Amino acid sequence: MPFKPTRRHLLTAAGGFGLSLALPRLSGFAQTWPATDATFVFSCDVHACLVSADSLSPNCAAEGKTDAALLRHVAAVNAVDGLEWPAEIDGKPSGLAGAGTRIAAPRGLVLGGDMTDDGGGQVKVPGEGRQLQQFSSRYQQGTGPDRVHYPVYNGLGNHDLDQDGASPHRDWYRRELRDYVELNHRSTVFYKAPVPVTNYDIDSDNYSWDWGGLHLVQLQRFGGDDTKGAISGLPWLKDDLATYAGDGRPVVLFQHYGWDRFSTEHWDPAAGTFDPQGAGAAHWWSDAERAGLLAALKGYNVVGIFHGHEHPTPMIYNHEGYDIFKPVAAFLGGLALVRVTDAFLDIALARAGENPADIVFTHAFSKRFSR
Repeated sequence: MPFKPTRRHLLTAAGGFGLSLALPRLSGFAQTWPATDATFVFSCDVHACLVSADSLSPNCAAEGKTDAALLRHVAAVNAVDGLEWPAEIDGKPSGLAGAGTRIAAPRGLVLGGDMTDDGGGQVKVPGEGRQLQQFSSRYQQGTGPDRVHYPVYNGLGNHDLDQDGASPHRDWYRRELRDYVELNHRSTVFYKAPVPVTNYDIDSDNYSWDWGGLHLVQLQRFGGDDTKGAISGLPWLKDDLATYAGDGRPVVLFQHYGWDRFSTEHWDPAAGTFDPQGAGAAHWWSDAERAGLLAALKGYNVVGIFHGHEHPTPMIYNHEGYDIFKPVAAFLGGLALVRVTDAFLDIALARAGENPADIVFTHAFSKRFSR
C-alpha cells in the first residue's frame, strides 16, 4: 500500500532536499558520555526465499525476492565505504552536514526485520531452514563479493516469527530464528558471540550496544511484542535506557513495524480487509502497543527510529516528536546510510543501482544538535 504523507508524515522531496534543524539537548544534562562519531548502514526486509538448492517459495520470483537481488544489495552495502556523502540529490542540495566528505567505513549493518520470507524456510520437521541458510550466506560478515563486509546486527519481523510449524513442532520456526539472533549476539562466560552486544534480554531477544557515546537498541518485531508466545521486552527496555542512556546521550532504535499507514492499519468490516480506515482489530500492532513503547522512550534523547515492513516506499517522517526512517526493502535494493556525531545526524536513503556496487541516493535528512 503506498505511503501517503499527512501533516505528521514528511517525506523529503524526490530531489533529496535535506532537513536542517537545530535541536536543543535534553535540559539538565551536561555531556559526560564519550565522543560520538558513528557511521552505519540500516536495511530491512531481506526476505531470503530459497526453499531448496534452486527453488523459491511461491510468488517470490514474481516479487523480486531472488538470490540475485540479494547479491546486488550486498554489493551496494559493501560499496558505501569510501564514497562521498552526496552534496546534491537529483540536482538539489542534500542539506547534509557532511556533504562532500568521505563516508567512513560503517561500524555495522543493522537489520529491521523479515530476514527470511517463511520463518527461516522450514517444512514439516525440525531442521535448519534453507531460507536461514541463504540469509546467513549473504548477511553474515565475511569476505568476497557475496557477503556483507561489516558486522551484522540481526532483527526479526513478522515473516520470521508468525509462522506456525506442523504439530507437534508448532514453535520450531520461531525458536530457530530467535536462536540465530542469540547465538550471533549474546556472549557468555563460555561463549564469544560473533557480534557481541552489551545488554541482551533472553526473554524478548531485544538487545543493545554502544558505539562511542551513541546507544543503539534492537527491538525485533516491535518494542513490547507479546504475540505468538513472545515475552514483552518493555520492562527490559526501560531498565536498559535508564542504565545506559540516562545521562542524555543520543539513542537510536530499530524494529520492524513503524507508524506509517501500512504498519498501523486495522480491520475494515465494510471493505472486508485491513486498511488505514478500519475501526476493527489492528493488523500488525495496536494503538495501545504503540503508546506503551512511546511511554517507555519518554525523557530520553532518542534521535532516530528505524523500521521496515512496508517494502516499496522510502519514508522520512515525524511522529509525536520522533524522527522516523524507512528505506526501500533490501530485496529491492534499499538501504539507509547513517552518521551520528555530537554535532549532527545525517541520513541518506539509497538504492542499489543497475550495475554491481552502484548506489543511487534518493533522499536525505539532517539535523544539528545544539551544544
